[in-house]
Amino acid sequence: MAVSKDKTVWFCKNCGNESTKWMGRCPACGEWNTMVESVVATGKPYRNQPARQASGNRPVHLKEIDSSAECRLSLGMGEIDRLLGGGIVRGSLVLVGGEPGIGKSTLSLQIPLFSPGLKTLYVSGEESARQVKMRADRLGGDDSNCFIFSETDMGNIIAQAESLRPDLMVVDSVQTMFSANVESSAGSVTQIKEVTSMLLHFAKVSGIPVILIGHITKDGYIAGPKILEHIVDVVLQFEGDNKGSYRILRSIKNRFGSTSELAVFEMTGKGLREVTNPSEMLIPMHEEGLSGTAICATLDGLRPFLFEVQALVSTAAYGTAQRSATGFDVRRLNMLLAVLEKRAGFKLNMKDVFLNMAGGMRISDPACDLAVVCAVLSSNFDFAIQPDICFAGEVGLSGEIRPVNQTERRVTEAARLGFKKIYISSFSSLDSGIKGIETVRVPDVPALVRTLFKG
Repeated sequence: MAVSKDKTVWFCKNCGNESTKWMGRCPACGEWNTMVESVVATGKPYRNQPARQASGNRPVHLKEIDSSAECRLSLGMGEIDRLLGGGIVRGSLVLVGGEPGIGKSTLSLQIPLFSPGLKTLYVSGEESARQVKMRADRLGGDDSNCFIFSETDMGNIIAQAESLRPDLMVVDSVQTMFSANVESSAGSVTQIKEVTSMLLHFAKVSGIPVILIGHITKDGYIAGPKILEHIVDVVLQFEGDNKGSYRILRSIKNRFGSTSELAVFEMTGKGLREVTNPSEMLIPMHEEGLSGTAICATLDGLRPFLFEVQALVSTAAYGTAQRSATGFDVRRLNMLLAVLEKRAGFKLNMKDVFLNMAGGMRISDPACDLAVVCAVLSSNFDFAIQPDICFAGEVGLSGEIRPVNQTERRVTEAARLGFKKIYISSFSSLDSGIKGIETVRVPDVPALVRTLFKG
């Protein structure tokens, strides 16, 4: 039998493509400077060996498989259960990624503390058992059924998990774990692939769901090869500003549910608090009668919510007009200002324009265009928009107001929150009005100005 030996290979961090030499550009995905070096064991251990004996596993005819609903486990947090599609599926592997300090470890520890009905094995590769205990005391909850194991060797972790037979296992984090089968340091591409494959095999064979925590790179991608996201069943992205209090958990991949869902949390002194109605934290929190604000009815995935757009327009103090946007694409802001000047005749080229999305939100929904335009004009005219009015529409380069998707869902959410009037496109496919709210249809920006600022 051939003796295995080590060799050096190069992996692409983006797609996992393997190469025998370094390349500036990955031939598989086309990304530049993504190749990293790794040492792997090679050889031909299966040469001239007899065929493996047949195991108890065999192909099953499709009609013999039970088509009843997959059994799911509740994690004790309604927002996460909803994000996963009704709870975590037995035998599934869930990857939670996010920036350092965003709250991944807090979230992963709150799950066993808030679901004492599940026997949970919490594996920490970054903290000692005493440190985890200190954090658990701060978070509160019921720790009667939570087992802490501070270890990084996957062989010991799998052995302890098979002995304990928990209902759920949490591993924090994949970058700190290593397998003795691979001769490379923890966190390398080879180790991450091996560790994830071992956890996937353990989850599928035992039926125990595993939640895996992963760090992300400075580019916002989960650290390690792209193949890591293909191996797991569910990928959740934890987003938010470390300086702010609100966090968003977004579903990027879900084999057992929808990827058009998100959950909102607020970071408090006692951990993460579920925000069941995100609109409550994003609507105005100031006195009425202030100019430069407008409410937008946006949609993130399938979840509608309303938030406040704030604008400040003032005369340029240094000769050159400034353009600044927080939570909004500044290039799109410049486009909207150009539309206001070209199509509606507003001279804003010598005025500073500052834009802010309330609550630290980052908005890419084009339906926010109409609210941005109204907030800018409100500040420019020093004219306050009534607090019971909201907006949902995309602004085109010719000044027309274009319809947006899921208009009925946005209007219904606005009516539920007590808004009396919403401005939408004249070309919207909304068939009939929604009870309790008036829909004002406007075809372009000049018509919007005549209707909204007629006072």
